[in-house]
Amino acid sequence: MRPSKRLITLVFALAAVTIFIGLTQPEAAGLVVMVWGIVTLIGLVDLLLTPSVKNFDMKADLPETGYTGTSATLKLGIVARKGALPSEIALRLHHSVEIQTEPSEQNITSPRGAQSQGVQWSLRLLERGQARLTRLSMRFMSRFGLFEMLPSWPLDLSLDIVANIAPVLNGEIHTQMLPLLDGLKDMNLRGEGSEFHQLREFQAGMDPRSIDWKRSARMRTMVARETRAERNHQIIVALDSGHLMGERIDQMPKLDHAINASLSLAWAGGMGGDNVGFYNFDSRPQTFIPPRPGKKAFGHIQKHSAALKLDTAETNHTLGLTRLDGYLNRRSLVVVFSDFVDSTSAELLVENLSVITRKHLVLYVALKDPALDTIAHPSDVSMNAVSQSVSARQILRERDAVLDKLRRLGILCLDTHPRHLTASLISRYIDIKAQERI
Repeated sequence: MRPSKRLITLVFALAAVTIFIGLTQPEAAGLVVMVWGIVTLIGLVDLLLTPSVKNFDMKADLPETGYTGTSATLKLGIVARKGALPSEIALRLHHSVEIQTEPSEQNITSPRGAQSQGVQWSLRLLERGQARLTRLSMRFMSRFGLFEMLPSWPLDLSLDIVANIAPVLNGEIHTQMLPLLDGLKDMNLRGEGSEFHQLREFQAGMDPRSIDWKRSARMRTMVARETRAERNHQIIVALDSGHLMGERIDQMPKLDHAINASLSLAWAGGMGGDNVGFYNFDSRPQTFIPPRPGKKAFGHIQKHSAALKLDTAETNHTLGLTRLDGYLNRRSLVVVFSDFVDSTSAELLVENLSVITRKHLVLYVALKDPALDTIAHPSDVSMNAVSQSVSARQILRERDAVLDKLRRLGILCLDTHPRHLTASLISRYIDIKAQERI
């Protein structure tokens, strides 16, 4: 409880009147005391008529699990045991850093005489981990508006925030893979591959080069050979968890964007019949998960990535990528999620990726920062905006130069916005499978 602006204004006004009367009419001191007594009595009556904290019941409902980068809904129910709810109530949540309330303060208006009110609060899930809601604070005016009542209730609610696998659960990855699936239960990948799949009757519009002339002569009808992309390739997801991957884009660290895309790629690789492994490195080499087929790989990668934390030190690309090269004993598709600031800091990254690409197919994945594009093209022409624009354009030019150098070394590059990362990565994987580049 604290005095409202109305009470503070009233007290200052009475204080001024009291001083004036004391200086001009000392004999009217009894009248002043009576006025102050009436104000005090009104304040006590106001407190007696205002509902106390014990008059409210609070119910809260929160999902047990949520995905990074998405929102969860907190449902609150406020019930008055006696009488009615205040007409206007402001609510504020106390929570851990893994979440952000949208909006930060909830203002609700209750109809006259209402005894209950429901509230839905959107929580933005920012980081992996266990988010906690510790306390709910309320603010409303007393019956006469002389006090602001500030009750609060302890909350013991937790929400496990995990990597976003919504594209896997809602079938988005399956839909994206459909062009390479033949519709059979074993989901064989069809394409211009070299692995024989089956013979089928030649139809108009099919490639004449697919006709099997010997079998056509034997069967006395035109038949064509149907091939499919080779299976059981090896895919390694190499994830950099150095301090540069802690930069936030769309309120999420780059590392979390990379983990979300990695899990989607692991699921797609399992559907494509490939073996998927996982490797994590930062200032030192970390965990290596050997390639596994199908859902086994997805489960292992999901479990390990849930506990993955950012390193505060700079990434050692030489040590990390050299150790990865030693783990690989057959040609693989190595998908590297990493980042760099400028061409100087990228020298070791380029050098070590060029060594890996001698034996393996490397796909380097980088995340664009839309804030740089905004700064590079300012809407105003102030000196500060122009200087920032020049610096941002220089960073973008150096970034393009590094990516161009990687492409000239035979390294595939994917530089995209985090919102499009998963879809773009799966599309690139489909292209690589169809072209049999692994």
